[in-house]
Amino acid sequence: MDTSVITDLFDTSTDNALGWIGDNGEWLFDFIRFVLEGTYDGILWFLELAPFHVIAIIAGLLGWRLLNPVAGLLAGIALAFCAFMGLWAETMSTLALVATATILALAVGIPIGIVAGFVKTFDRALEPALDLIQTLPPYIYLLPAIALLGYGPATALVATFIVAMPPSIRLTSLGIRMTPREFIELGQASGLSPWQMFTKIRLPFAMLSIMAGINQSLMMAFGMVVIAGIVGSGGLGETIYGAVRTLDIATSINAAIAIVILTMVLDRLTQSAAHRAKAGVR
Repeated sequence: MDTSVITDLFDTSTDNALGWIGDNGEWLFDFIRFVLEGTYDGILWFLELAPFHVIAIIAGLLGWRLLNPVAGLLAGIALAFCAFMGLWAETMSTLALVATATILALAVGIPIGIVAGFVKTFDRALEPALDLIQTLPPYIYLLPAIALLGYGPATALVATFIVAMPPSIRLTSLGIRMTPREFIELGQASGLSPWQMFTKIRLPFAMLSIMAGINQSLMMAFGMVVIAGIVGSGGLGETIYGAVRTLDIATSINAAIAIVILTMVLDRLTQSAAHRAKAGVR
């Protein structure tokens, strides 16, 4: 059976649909691009206010407070090393991209996860969609975003947002469902309102799972950094992409080291915050 006709029809329909959406929704996508790039630029401006040694000291103090003095010292030295390699601006650009996408993913994902934790049918309906998002290759999300938003940080933010959102939804929903039954019954016997039940019982018990979701969303966002460099996202991803195209091995290795450093520092800090949340529940 010749399926080329079906394939051609599908491709033509997809192209026509994207063209129609782009033409008729141009004002909307221009607004989305303006908001996304404005948020990204604002966070980047804030991160670039302080010199590198101030940021390194702050990271070191956080590591000291959340982990131990040795971890804090290593975190500060590791971030300063990014500046010594001449990649501080790119590192901050990457941090701004990841922070912006993760904040947006959490702002959408956590409320959806809370609803899914309470409504089982909604949770079951979400599962196939989340499975599909996490199964498809991440670069797939860049293609429609390029068609609608063009090249630049906005496209990278949309793709990173999509990839980073599922962990926060899944783990928030899991945390809400894992509230011990005896504590729910205790709250009901005490006459707590639904809002009080949520804020005083369900949310504290779910906090550990929510913090784990934040950590995983961050890690998924970092996984998109290099791929997002293809669409002119800026930062270390674009540095690596440009270095690979010109066979500049040294620069690509330096940028990769900077990404690993940034990922490890944020991973350890957020994991430690999750453990503290667990201790607080106990």
